[in-house]
Amino acid sequence: MSLTHNISTCPIPHDLSRGEEAGALFSDLPEPFRNLIKGTAGSSAYLASSIQKESEWLKENAPNDPKATLENLLEPLKSIPLGQLPEALRVTKRRAALLIALADLGGLWSLSEVTRALSDLADASVQVSLSALVKKEFDAGKLPMCSPEDLQADCGMSILGMGKHGARELNYSSDIDLIVFFDESRFEPDDYAHVRGVFVRVTKGLVKMLSEMTGDGYVFRTDLRLRPDPSVTPVCIAFEAAEHYYESLGRTWERAAMIKARPVAGDLKAGAAFIKRLRPFIWRRHLDFAAIKDAEDMLLKIRSHKGLSHDFEFSGHDLKLGRGGIREIEFFAQTRQLIFAGRLETLRSRETVQTLRDLAEEEQITSEISQTLQEAYVEHRTLEHRIQMMDDAQTHLIPTSKEKQTQLANLCGFQTAHDLAKITLSRLAKVHKSTELRRDNGEGEPTQEIPDELENRFEAREENWFQMSALRNTQARDVYARLRPVLMEKFARLQDPDTVLLRFEQFISGLPSGVQVFSLFENTPTLLELVIDICAVSPALAEYLGRNRSVLDSVLDRDFFEAFPAQEDLQNHVDHLLKEAGDYEQVLDALRRWQKEIHFRNGVHQLRAIASPKEAAETYSMIADVSIRALMPHVEQHLARRFGPAPGRGVAILAMGKLGSRDMTATSDLDLIAIYDGDGVLETSGPKEISTGMYYAKFTQALIGALTVPTSEGSLYEVDMRLRPSGKTGPVATSLSAFATYQMKDAWTWEHLALTRARLIDEDDPLGRDVRAAITQTLSQKRDPDKTFNDVNEMRQKLSETFNDTKLSSWETKRGGGHLLDIELCTQCGILLNSHAADFSISGRAADDINTLLDLGWFEPQDARVLLETHKTLSSLQQLERLIGPSFNPSEGDQRILGLLKEITGQDRPKDAQTRISELTTQAKSVIDRRLQSGRSPDALTP
Repeated sequence: MSLTHNISTCPIPHDLSRGEEAGALFSDLPEPFRNLIKGTAGSSAYLASSIQKESEWLKENAPNDPKATLENLLEPLKSIPLGQLPEALRVTKRRAALLIALADLGGLWSLSEVTRALSDLADASVQVSLSALVKKEFDAGKLPMCSPEDLQADCGMSILGMGKHGARELNYSSDIDLIVFFDESRFEPDDYAHVRGVFVRVTKGLVKMLSEMTGDGYVFRTDLRLRPDPSVTPVCIAFEAAEHYYESLGRTWERAAMIKARPVAGDLKAGAAFIKRLRPFIWRRHLDFAAIKDAEDMLLKIRSHKGLSHDFEFSGHDLKLGRGGIREIEFFAQTRQLIFAGRLETLRSRETVQTLRDLAEEEQITSEISQTLQEAYVEHRTLEHRIQMMDDAQTHLIPTSKEKQTQLANLCGFQTAHDLAKITLSRLAKVHKSTELRRDNGEGEPTQEIPDELENRFEAREENWFQMSALRNTQARDVYARLRPVLMEKFARLQDPDTVLLRFEQFISGLPSGVQVFSLFENTPTLLELVIDICAVSPALAEYLGRNRSVLDSVLDRDFFEAFPAQEDLQNHVDHLLKEAGDYEQVLDALRRWQKEIHFRNGVHQLRAIASPKEAAETYSMIADVSIRALMPHVEQHLARRFGPAPGRGVAILAMGKLGSRDMTATSDLDLIAIYDGDGVLETSGPKEISTGMYYAKFTQALIGALTVPTSEGSLYEVDMRLRPSGKTGPVATSLSAFATYQMKDAWTWEHLALTRARLIDEDDPLGRDVRAAITQTLSQKRDPDKTFNDVNEMRQKLSETFNDTKLSSWETKRGGGHLLDIELCTQCGILLNSHAADFSISGRAADDINTLLDLGWFEPQDARVLLETHKTLSSLQQLERLIGPSFNPSEGDQRILGLLKEITGQDRPKDAQTRISELTTQAKSVIDRRLQSGRSPDALTP
């Protein structure tokens, strides 16, 4: 590509004589190039001056690829002595600006190529200036603690480019916003004050080098005011001090500024590491609509202060800050990054156009809005460049004089200002319409009449609400006041508004602050509808929301209502999430956030009938599996600091109970057994040596703690390890040999019944396969049928006496004759008495095992059908009951509960559903009684 042969567009010379004068300097070059020179010089006095000064250089380089020419301009700067550098930088800037302008005006480069070239020029200018100034201090002996190798990384100084510079979106007259740091970890604490003084001197010299106006002009106006607390901090600060500032005092606008931060000079690796450490500050996982509103208010105040809120007028319009301008597009993109990019890493681009593409790809904005804003941004920025080219002025205002407007139009290739004005005003209006700062939150919807009695009860409840933490804050009350009419209208449409109102109050009572949640509701009315729906159906889930408000953010993920991914994909996602989390405490917090969100999502899927009860049970179990597997390597690493790597073959975690059978509910705890194999290794090899048995006891205790201990994000699960060998009196971790011996020789019948539901968290682990072999050997041994039946019937009798079957609720699912526990005991008994059969396979799931026993003839077909239907009905009902909570009573439920109940029982009315459940459990009890009594004859045990 060449400036002389690849020209596709050309300005119109506004001043013909000036254009002809400039064109005559290049009479020996092709006509398209001369026309480009004429149009450029004729419509820009600044560029005409540059063409005159650099005519010989331009003649020499015009036939070349402008990208190669720019590289050749910048490379020699690295070797220029400090004394000659200021002049060299200014000459380079003039030549580079001219070259970039011609490539732009001639249509050789796109907007992104133009802004990247300007940014590359800024990068090179900052870097060579910094290196020269640091070397000066080093050569003068001012940095005796630094070596020549340190000098290669500018002795730990690191500069971040901010704003358009960081995003590589500089315009022709941009300031460059820099933050200058030094890496305090390179120096001894006693040297900090001296080093900082030297680096402050270097930074001031850098600003002077770039900004000072000389006879050759300036390089870049340089602004350091984006650093933390600029009124009191030095111009060069330590990374550690900056981190503390952002963590404790960082504001929303500083988060937005850091989106575009990029290491541009000095120790680039240290700069990149600093930005990585700031990720939790920049990219918050919790959606912060309240902060976004603050930022919106700030933009509106800027407009009001500068008088930029008027209607669209071409003359004098501020293309950057005015309505429909560049800042509206950038603000639109950045606010959505602040809202969503904490959860969606794909939205973390520094570049505006790419961000708009990504937002559409992630379905956070429509493809139409994305395309409109992308095109407008390119055209706005191109016009901005033309405005600045006219006189090399740092301005974004369209000229007010007719003469200047025509000159601008000519530079843009238009014959008249009217032509440019028409297309510009149309574009400004489209942008403003697409980026409205204030959302319509229901205004214009049909208004539901609010009954007086509901209004009165609402007001009475509000008296309580205003005493709660959620609404004590003035800002929270302001947001709530705007939300109140919408809230009232939604309650008025409910079948039982009083009950839902009380549950909504329970939800509010759990909120430490209401600003974020009410702002979230204000911006996403569908989310408010979901919360009211949850309050109507599930008080337990509503209470859960109050305690874990951050899970609401997950509803805005585009896949929230989609089917869950496969376990392998979920595991990979969580493993990556924890790898990025940081230290051990951050790992625990990150897993809790994820688990709460996906647990909540599964509950909503149940309520909305997106997932069947069986699917919900499997998902709850999958979530637990993933959580345990994700934690184990981090627990091991945590212990390795003191005790070294895990000795022997490691540890296998055995899932028991509902986790083992993949029947977990919303409230299930985890029944676990930890089994290890030292493989002959007697002790650990770390800084502190302990026995192998003690190590795995500590590992198991640490794993239980990682699952149960409340952190700032709460806890994950309750854990029950009473099913381990010897129960409460046994060690928390059991060796493989001890486990196998205990199960074969000492275990009680009830322990073997429980073992039929055992499942390894990691089935592919070699140790796990040996554990599975030990379990199979235990369960496949021949048993005394009479003893087995006696033990099972004794257990049934004790359970009946303990829980008093006659006083159980008519909605009881677990306890009582013919209920879940009774069916499972009967099935497990059958497994123990039949698992010695060839090719017998234990699934751990009651339904599968009933079918297996049916195939073996242990159950009659009609009996198996009764048990299968009863177990399915009660399991499904238990899922619903545990989700709704202790107050579960479908007789008082809304239509959604009745609909779910009908799906489970086939009955429209709660009373009929109770009757059906009673019929099923009575039939099931009869089957179980016959099976466990008739089986006493050895001939009847197996076919």
